[in-house]
Amino acid sequence: MSEKEKAAEKAGLGLTGSLEGELTRIQRRRAKQNSFTSFLKELPVLVITAVIIALVIRWLVVQPFFIPSQSMEPTLYPGDRVLVSKFIYRFTSPKPGDVIVFIAPNEGGRDFIKRIVAVEGDTVQVKEGRLFVNGRPYTGNFKTMPGDNSNWGPQKISKNHVFVMGDNRPNSLDGRVFGPITKDSILGRAFVVYWPLDRIGIIN
Repeated sequence: MSEKEKAAEKAGLGLTGSLEGELTRIQRRRAKQNSFTSFLKELPVLVITAVIIALVIRWLVVQPFFIPSQSMEPTLYPGDRVLVSKFIYRFTSPKPGDVIVFIAPNEGGRDFIKRIVAVEGDTVQVKEGRLFVNGRPYTGNFKTMPGDNSNWGPQKISKNHVFVMGDNRPNSLDGRVFGPITKDSILGRAFVVYWPLDRIGIIN
């Protein structure tokens, strides 16, 4: 084989290699494009699935709640954001001391947050701001605001009802106004403050 023929053969091999390399690069680009196209096609499904999961968690498991007023000071302050367990009362009954979110009676369907201080079968009375349950001064592992002089009761809490009060007794629209609430009106129990950051903690 002459030198010219050898040179021509090398040039041909080089051209073939270049073509093969270009074809490989084109195939890679097409594979990436196909992958990206598939992702775009699946994206709406992924978004819808994520939204559904978020809604299920929100409505069936845990829901955030914004504290709009001073009625639960000093436990909760306006602007606090809390998480509410919506399934806990499927496994246990509401008990005194629980901070709950509920639909307030005669308040246009608004959600309130208060503390349970008595349950069905208890007799409740408020005398000059002091709470009595079953004839005894009520004590709990939480603080209340001073200055309340209200009177209410006595009244025995009927079946499937609880009695709620705000920790800020002088400034709370609660059971002393709208009476005991039904268990069916309870949306869940508030268990943690998650915002603002300097107030993160478990609700007692």
